[in-house]
Amino acid sequence: MSRKPVVRMAELEIDPETLEAYRALLTEEIEASVALEDGVLSLSAVSIRENPNRIRILEIYADQDAYEAHLRTPHFLKYKNQTAHMVTSLTLIEVDPIAMRAKP
Repeated sequence: MSRKPVVRMAELEIDPETLEAYRALLTEEIEASVALEDGVLSLSAVSIRENPNRIRILEIYADQDAYEAHLRTPHFLKYKNQTAHMVTSLTLIEVDPIAMRAKP
């Protein structure tokens, strides 16, 4: 049975008054996820330069099981609970990879 990677794009808008705190919590969550979860292959977050409260996250998981396990981790649940009031809009988009490469 082959494992099919799960690749998602999250588009978020953050309350500008909470942006600094949100960015710190997001950074903490991404660092923990990549360090502690074998199934998290990559998490990258960027903000729109002219609208820094608009955040985009590219998420790559080994497979559906890895994604679902990620949603149950203490560090993700902490992030979700502490940022829920900061997020004014969230859209999750399922995407298909075309070409993804990274240097080690």
